[in-house]
Amino acid sequence: MTGRTHDLAAFTALNLVFLAEMSPPDISLATFAAAIGSNMIGGLLPDIDNATSDIWDKVRGGSVLGKMIKPLVGKHRMLSHSLLGMAIIGFLSEWFLKWLNTVVLVDMNIVWWALMIGYASHLITDSLTKQGVPWLFPFPIRFGIPPFEFMRMKTGGIIEKSVVFPGLLFLNGYLIYRNYEQYVIFFKRYLE
Repeated sequence: MTGRTHDLAAFTALNLVFLAEMSPPDISLATFAAAIGSNMIGGLLPDIDNATSDIWDKVRGGSVLGKMIKPLVGKHRMLSHSLLGMAIIGFLSEWFLKWLNTVVLVDMNIVWWALMIGYASHLITDSLTKQGVPWLFPFPIRFGIPPFEFMRMKTGGIIEKSVVFPGLLFLNGYLIYRNYEQYVIFFKRYLE
């Protein structure tokens, strides 16, 4: 999937989790902003194994940093695109956010969950592509949805651009329209 599709998929997943909560969380505006940013980072984070990935475009000197990190994580769609990679990133990001919490006053638990929701959405959407994802790395088996590679889409191809991306936009629009009151209750505290 392309970076913008991963961003939108991460936001969609966060939106679905937000709506699944029975009552909107009572969080500060800073925590809300940090969670959205963290979710977008999480949506791109599995691609740290690709020095030309969109995530490196968002970091000063990112292409150089990406070339330094690539040897640590291996080839594209290997460790960082697996449950093991997700667990490692989860552990490291939790440690980093706890350290950062001594300086920044936001609810890092919510920020961490937003990051991990974005990360998981990346793995799920990449499972829809022809390459699939090695969910059980280091075992070399790649899993995809649907299970037959010929039925999956090409990254950046016509299906992604004409069905998946517009479908995610439509789904978010529908969710916002259908649950308008829940959003109003959530955002009302910031407008008062």
